[in-house]
Amino acid sequence: MLGPTIDELLIADEPDRWAALGFSVAGGSCRIGGVRLVFGGPDPGRGIAGWSVRDLANTDLDGLATTLSESPARTMAPVHPNGVRAIDHVVAVSPAFDRSVQALKAAGLDLRRVREEPTPAGAPRQAFFRLGEEILELVAEPEEVVERAGGSDRPAHFWGLALRVDDLDRTVELFGEYAGTIRAAVQPGRRIVTVSRSAALTVPLALIS
Repeated sequence: MLGPTIDELLIADEPDRWAALGFSVAGGSCRIGGVRLVFGGPDPGRGIAGWSVRDLANTDLDGLATTLSESPARTMAPVHPNGVRAIDHVVAVSPAFDRSVQALKAAGLDLRRVREEPTPAGAPRQAFFRLGEEILELVAEPEEVVERAGGSDRPAHFWGLALRVDDLDRTVELFGEYAGTIRAAVQPGRRIVTVSRSAALTVPLALIS
């Protein structure tokens, strides 16, 4: 067994917003790499409302809304017209980092490493779990955020997506006003850009080389 892999992500966006950004959307969904994104509109809430995962030991992922998938793995989808090829990583946030790491490991997720250095946004630690071709990046909430939000008893939650592109400069040109400024990524030798809120997506989205 290869271990858990992502089948679907439920996205609380209207599909036409993604189509307007150059994604190939049909029937309220699109495929990015081997993962299907299902657009549920605002009904599921905001952002990434949940996911389905194959080959989990259990679905108790410390608050990440998860269902067990029995669907076989897909072949990789064609590159989108905007140059997006695959999901690089899914980002989740936890107010209790060690608790969430243990829950994810107990469910069978493959912990590859823990980064003990702060991110540019101030997250003190990150854990990286491999799920087939994709990575789940678990980010620890900064201590001041934990205190302001009422403590660490809250569950983990999904936050955003980083999508891998073939030619970042071309994709940024195609996104136009909806793309920010390209900067160096945390990963050595890679570059990243965030998608502006003016794109009207509820999912924080980044594009990475």
